[in-house]
Amino acid sequence: MSVLRVNNVYDPSGVGGFTLNSGSIVANGELKVTNLNINGSITGSSNYIIPSFSSGQYLSNDGTNLTWIEAGSSGGFRSMQVWTSNGTWSKPSNCKSIKVVVIGAGGGGSGYCESGGAGGSAHKVIDVTNISSVTVTIGNPGGGTNYSGCGGGGNTSSFGSYCSGGGGTGANCRQSRAGGTGGNGSGGNLNVYGGGGNGHGSNHSYGNHAGGSGFFGGSQPSSHRQTNYSHRHQSHAAWGAGGNGARNSNRGARGREGVCVVYEYYS
Repeated sequence: MSVLRVNNVYDPSGVGGFTLNSGSIVANGELKVTNLNINGSITGSSNYIIPSFSSGQYLSNDGTNLTWIEAGSSGGFRSMQVWTSNGTWSKPSNCKSIKVVVIGAGGGGSGYCESGGAGGSAHKVIDVTNISSVTVTIGNPGGGTNYSGCGGGGNTSSFGSYCSGGGGTGANCRQSRAGGTGGNGSGGNLNVYGGGGNGHGSNHSYGNHAGGSGFFGGSQPSSHRQTNYSHRHQSHAAWGAGGNGARNSNRGARGREGVCVVYEYYS
């Protein structure tokens, strides 16, 4: 049995007070109750009645109604998705906006110390209120080549038609004995070139054949004595980095694949 204790009930409107009938109070105008002590439950549809809640929730007001919301569904950064191959981004429930970082693939290195350029990057904030999914394309890297050859060019990565990162150029392509140029981003709020590769200095430029660095870091390791070392460790590089050159006419390393990272924000 519920017990209601009220110290003071009055009618500030002065239009006749209230009536008490069979446990119900009916106000004839505005009725104010102070120092209310309730032992029991309050039910009804009034906007002033706080709804029942579960642990881990907080009370929210949309301007009209009071509701309890899971603490984990509050606004701000909540989740992230990463693609290193082609795929589709699908919007999570309650996601309102995203920040996309997309990076093109790196160009390949050549066989006489020349190295490839890194892929460019685009950074873009997108309102996804009316977007459900977006196609993600990841660029493949340019392959390495032997002495005097032109390294393969890295391919473009893109997030639908919203933004893209261009691939880096292969070594020894635009100019003889020169490193590859870095790709550039497009469509982003911020577009950044990838780093350029090193050119040929001499056969003794042991540490001077590193590939261009991308947004997430640098290229493969190089070695003085093991002239094919970079080629044998092609995957040991940051996404989008250019491929290292080789020495003594060995095959240069390929570039690194592009990548797309989507940071998801909730209301």
